Amino acid sequence: MSDVHNAQDEHESPIKTPKQLIAVVIAAFLVPIIVIILLVNFVGHGSKEGAGATATVEAVNDRIKPVASLELKDPNAPRVFKTGEQVYKEVCAACHATGAAGAPKYSNAGDWAARIGQGFDGLLNSVLHGKGAMQARAGTTADDYTDYELGRAVVFMADAGGAKFPEPAAPAAAATGAAASAAGAPAAAEATAAPAAAAAAAPASAEVGKKVYEQVCAACHAAGVAGAPKFGDKTAWAPRLKEGMDAVHAFALKGKGVMPPKGGYAGPDADVMAAVDYMANASK
Repeated sequence: MSDVHNAQDEHESPIKTPKQLIAVVIAAFLVPIIVIILLVNFVGHGSKEGAGATATVEAVNDRIKPVASLELKDPNAPRVFKTGEQVYKEVCAACHATGAAGAPKYSNAGDWAARIGQGFDGLLNSVLHGKGAMQARAGTTADDYTDYELGRAVVFMADAGGAKFPEPAAPAAAATGAAASAAGAPAAAEATAAPAAAAAAAPASAEVGKKVYEQVCAACHAAGVAGAPKFGDKTAWAPRLKEGMDAVHAFALKGKGVMPPKGGYAGPDADVMAAVDYMANASK
């Protein structure tokens, strides 16, 4: 008899009440879902994106941006001097914003007190010839920033640290040129206005177009990167040229697809159009 009871006990279900049955059903539903979520999270965190996996416009632009750009400047054009704040942000802030390498920190009166005692000339001399970890002219050249511009940066920083230095005098040549412009020379202006306007409106030469192509455009167009029509490929260029050169010039200047405006070129629009003409002529 005891054997019969033992056999019945072995075959009895562990679920004896409705509450137990509900708990088992809920567990059977939730446990697989939790396991799936954990597996998805594990796989998601463990995966690595390969090169080019995120093909956003910004990412593509960053990968194909030109290594260098060509900027043509008129050596006879009047120079526009930068303010002390501009020079500080472009050159000096790398060290003076944080006080790196012993540089007096910007706007920290304690750091600048002893330096201000040297006077403006003493501080400018240190900038021009270098001091401590700072190279001569803060690592720039006279073509990058004039003594006058560096002096303006000295005044900008020193005055923020408690000095009362006046703005340095502008170079004599610039002052003379400004005075002459103010006084005017009507006859000379009339004689030169037409040629100057013609020169400004004249399109860039084919040689300039070739240089801009080699410096900027070839990064994509030489191999047809990111859908750019390949240089010399008539089939690729045909639909573009069919729209007319005005449209092609507009695409180049305003940007199209992953190409940024002017292909990232910093020079005049005329140079970009000359480069477009150079590529188009090679593909007709």
